[in-house]
Amino acid sequence: MRSFDRNSVYRTKHWVIIMPVDFSIFFITLQLASIDTHQMAQSTKTLLTLDPEAVLALKDGVNFKKSPEDGKCYIIYKGERGLRACRNQCKHQGGLFIKDIEDIGGRTVRCTKHYWKLDVSTMKYVNPPDSFEQNELGVVWNEGSVELVELNPPDPWLADPKAEEDLEAGELTVKTANGSTFPGNYGGVRPANPSPLQISQPGTDQAHACFQVTYLTHACMELKLGDKRMVFDPWLTGPAFARGWWLLHEPPPDSMDRLCSADLIYISHMHSDHLRYMDQSGVKLTNINVVPFGVWQNVDEHLRFMILMDGVHPEMDTCIIVEYKGHKILNTVDCTQPNGGQLPSNVDLMMSDFAGGASGFPMTFSGGKYTEKWKADFIKNERKKLLNYKAQLVKSLQPKIYCPFAGYFVEAHPSDSYIKETNTKNSAEDLNALISKTDASIFTWTPKPGAILDLATALRDPSDSKVITHPPPGTQVMKNSWNFNEYVSELDATIDDEIFKHKEWIQFYYSWAGFKDYNLVVQVIETDDDFSPFPGGYNYFVDFLDLSFPKERPKDRPFEEIRNRVGVVRHTVKNGLLWDNLYIGFQNRLSRDPDVYHHQFWNHFQTNLPITGPDWNSFLQEVTANSGNTESLPTSGNGCRLS
Repeated sequence: MRSFDRNSVYRTKHWVIIMPVDFSIFFITLQLASIDTHQMAQSTKTLLTLDPEAVLALKDGVNFKKSPEDGKCYIIYKGERGLRACRNQCKHQGGLFIKDIEDIGGRTVRCTKHYWKLDVSTMKYVNPPDSFEQNELGVVWNEGSVELVELNPPDPWLADPKAEEDLEAGELTVKTANGSTFPGNYGGVRPANPSPLQISQPGTDQAHACFQVTYLTHACMELKLGDKRMVFDPWLTGPAFARGWWLLHEPPPDSMDRLCSADLIYISHMHSDHLRYMDQSGVKLTNINVVPFGVWQNVDEHLRFMILMDGVHPEMDTCIIVEYKGHKILNTVDCTQPNGGQLPSNVDLMMSDFAGGASGFPMTFSGGKYTEKWKADFIKNERKKLLNYKAQLVKSLQPKIYCPFAGYFVEAHPSDSYIKETNTKNSAEDLNALISKTDASIFTWTPKPGAILDLATALRDPSDSKVITHPPPGTQVMKNSWNFNEYVSELDATIDDEIFKHKEWIQFYYSWAGFKDYNLVVQVIETDDDFSPFPGGYNYFVDFLDLSFPKERPKDRPFEEIRNRVGVVRHTVKNGLLWDNLYIGFQNRLSRDPDVYHHQFWNHFQTNLPITGPDWNSFLQEVTANSGNTESLPTSGNGCRLS
């Protein structure tokens, strides 16, 4: 299956804007000329590390901690939902917080200077009430230990502020793929059946608009910004994560043309539902610009953008602010804690994910507690928490307009019917209804392919009939066919590859992967589509403590059994791809003893594999040369010969 060159995107930690060739000279020249040298790129800094013993010693409620390196103090709150942390420094005049003796709930601390009080469970000041929020630190877990991290600078978009300019009707427009829009929240009221007075057909205003945002499908949006076009996260055809995810919405027929005409392409992160089958689009990826976090990138007189990192997964996810004539669009994409929780408020348009279900956990797990009831209860609870979190985030940031996206995928292949039934997701309509209930002043919009949202008109008068435009009659919204055989057969073509006729590929591959010195034994079993052992497939153990390959499972060692569909795992191995294809794509089944998440193992195989894939040509040359010399055959770390 075709994949994007990971040398240029998948291993860079400052994420990318890609431009077609005809825009390259303009962008690079302007970028170098316009970026202020005093602006600092955004980065993460670890402030405090707690080992597993110190983490276990944390009590419920407020904990005060001091860094042994620099003596700076921090507050950690332990509650039902985990840990929250901040600097022990009052936002008023920098005073030190101490225990609040008047607090019987164990949630607030009191400043020693002016007696300001902070509720650490919410990071909001309660004295004075309704005043400030404390800047929160990121909490990063790593095999039982915890790191408190901070993004610097926390509010980089405040550098070089620009005043909002007046926009003409049709100048700032959000447009979905097939040329139309669907209504959301009109002036605080979100009607279930919009009246004809609030809907219009595409007309000359949209045709000549110089600022449009077009929803293509899933996480892909096209922005028309003056005379520039920008595309977010292009997954427009075929499956993502091998064969696990398929597009829910039908992209417009001209979506590839739109992509080819783009001046800028923003790829938020390395997952394949944000960058897929670019070679079929005709886009020539010859001008890849790696830009620093937290610095405005000026494109022209009116247009600039800034990329921010995620506070929980800074090595993976990013989000973006796009500003046109002083009007901001915030796209947090899939970030768990975008910019560490520090985001601009009152933006004109905010977009984020909403659905959940983008993980193999717990659907692909078996044994122990993982009964069908436990899975159903867990998924229901997690989706509810995500829905409430997104609604509260939107309410706290007070965007003028909010749009949920980046969750429109379906487990459409017949072999994944169990996942489709089990992996229930939030609906955009439910999230927008909850936002409208919590704050009726926020205009919400549920995108469907073909929708146009005229932001300039919406900001002036949300009840105007030209705010939203429906797609033409007969427009196909939902996909009903996916050409499964074309893509699955491409994966399965690797099953009979020459590489896998030699057992030595196992040691060669895991030596290339470079993960060892970790106490975990993994049993890998190649299976058919029903996860039964594949006839003639491999079934082997890997001991990552010394990178050996025992013939039996060692006793009293942490253990995971991973059953992988043979076509997907061999395609992944041959091309040196990340294991997201297997895990997030629901292409494996897992059991573990004990039931512990091995972060270092999964983080390595999902994000940190070498940039350059395995050199299978040299491998085949070596095994061919050694085919008649058993003394030269590679052996495992415990002396067991692999052939």
